[in-house]
Amino acid sequence: MSMSDPIGDMLTRIRNAGRAKHDTCLVPGSKIKKSILDLMKEEGFIRDYESVKVNETFEDYKVFLKYDQTKRPIIRELIRVSTPGRRVYIKSTEIRPYKNNIGTLIVSTSKGIMTGKNARKLKLGGEVILKMS
Repeated sequence: MSMSDPIGDMLTRIRNAGRAKHDTCLVPGSKIKKSILDLMKEEGFIRDYESVKVNETFEDYKVFLKYDQTKRPIIRELIRVSTPGRRVYIKSTEIRPYKNNIGTLIVSTSKGIMTGKNARKLKLGGEVILKMS
């Protein structure tokens, strides 16, 4: 069965694993997912991730989730903004801080996938992939 929204599937897996208090979750691999996971790690929303070979051609990512002292997930909100059926684009001048700089926008620009803060700094607009806080 083909998957219509692989990024949405990844976000749902991470969200569900956090709510179930799992330490890790397994996500099917792709280049765009790797970029998103890199940004999540840089921004401090996940501890780390590692590549796990499934077979010769496919790899998955094992995502290590991050929790606070009270065992609540650091990722409180993970929202897919632009979907395959509804693309959402934003100009660099329209990028605003999300949740008073507590949250992060992830934007796909012509220079690659980056946070909304970096896209605004570089004056690049693009497709808003997700919002997280």
